[in-house]
Amino acid sequence: MEKDSHKQPVRYHNHRCKIPEFFQIRQDTLPKDFEQYLDYYKNRCQEKRIVQDARRILTGFNLYLQKSNIDLHKISIETIDNFLAYYSKNLAHGTCKLYRAYLRGFLRYLYQQGHIRKNFASLVVGPPEFARSTPPKFLRPKEVQKLFNGLDLSVIRDLRTYAIIHLAYYLGLRPKEISLITFDDISFRQKEIHIKNRKTNTPTILPLPEDTIKAITAYILGGRPASNHRCLFLQLIRPYKPIVRGDITRHVGICMKKNNLSGSAYWLRHSYAQNLLESGVPIYIWD
Repeated sequence: MEKDSHKQPVRYHNHRCKIPEFFQIRQDTLPKDFEQYLDYYKNRCQEKRIVQDARRILTGFNLYLQKSNIDLHKISIETIDNFLAYYSKNLAHGTCKLYRAYLRGFLRYLYQQGHIRKNFASLVVGPPEFARSTPPKFLRPKEVQKLFNGLDLSVIRDLRTYAIIHLAYYLGLRPKEISLITFDDISFRQKEIHIKNRKTNTPTILPLPEDTIKAITAYILGGRPASNHRCLFLQLIRPYKPIVRGDITRHVGICMKKNNLSGSAYWLRHSYAQNLLESGVPIYIWD
């Protein structure tokens, strides 16, 4: 079922002719630079569906370069803009935004590895967004308390979710950022946590509230399986692999539904932002 679910959007776009026919050509193996990046991205991301989406846009980019007889190492921003205009002309706004993010990651990698002369990542931008169609949604304090109270801390799964919710609500961390936290990132003595793998690619050190430290400690001592993995949060079924972003989203969602709350893991991040706003913190210093 999972395998078919991530292919459905591709079939849909192809059937509706949203992706130009030229880019529907399948390439099982891409040139060396592409495959090396995808291996690197797979190790960082750990989510098969997202890596496949990245492969899809990079396959299109490779086909465009081949058709245009352009060497990857000699690309220009005009080449990139022309490709995106051609590839994405019939796609939805959200899909275009996602594909630009995947392409930015690849371009940044090429620059860091010395394969291209300029970092084009920051130049790959979309049209300005002047307003959201709907405002971000968040939980009220009573709803947050209801969420915490609805967890049974004698159950290992809930003990892990309890620590995750603390990190999302009190630090405003994204699900992916939480999934990538390792023991090396946490300093219990200094009461700090180092968030290295951020969406904005700007690592930061955040203070850990006392209650959040207690929640993490309770999970480590009473719920975390014995493992050599350095990742903080692990799956609860052997071989106890590190959890991924989807696991966090799912388990927080289950907790929300169990307590008759309409929300998601991202609502906790939005609630954190709302708390900052209500306390008078300027929005210009937010992440």
